[in-house]
Amino acid sequence: MTPEAAIARAEDVGLDVVEVAPNSKPPVCRIMDYGKYKYEQKKKAGKGKGHAASLKEVKLRPRTDDHDLAFKLKNARRFLMDGDKVKVTVMYRGREMVHRQLGREQLNRVVAMLGPMANVENPPRMEGRFLSMILVPNREAIAEIAKQEEAEAKAMEEQSSAEGA
Repeated sequence: MTPEAAIARAEDVGLDVVEVAPNSKPPVCRIMDYGKYKYEQKKKAGKGKGHAASLKEVKLRPRTDDHDLAFKLKNARRFLMDGDKVKVTVMYRGREMVHRQLGREQLNRVVAMLGPMANVENPPRMEGRFLSMILVPNREAIAEIAKQEEAEAKAMEEQSSAEGA
């Protein structure tokens, strides 16, 4: 079809003539909505990027109790499983600044409790009244943990179906 005939046909329908394969012999054109075509091309280009790691924060105090610490680290564990970085911050108030070693001990406990799941990207550093460090997920360890949890869930499901029968 000649380009003029294609343009006339496209105008009758209210669409555009779009060149989809310019390198082929002869070049291939289609009658379609150009705006929609551009949108779909942009969407295809952005698909390969995947999940970008964002920074999540967990805030503690120097005297945060074991149960509260475990609860907050459950969130940190979830963030790491999702592939996000975690900033663990110990906040000091008033005279607590005198006992900075308590905050460092707290951060050491955090690293020990998260175990092989997290690697320390930035070691503990004082920033005003905050002592903070950044943890990044250990991909291999997280994949292993996810596999174990999946196997446990499957075992629980089989056990519950066996009890119901």
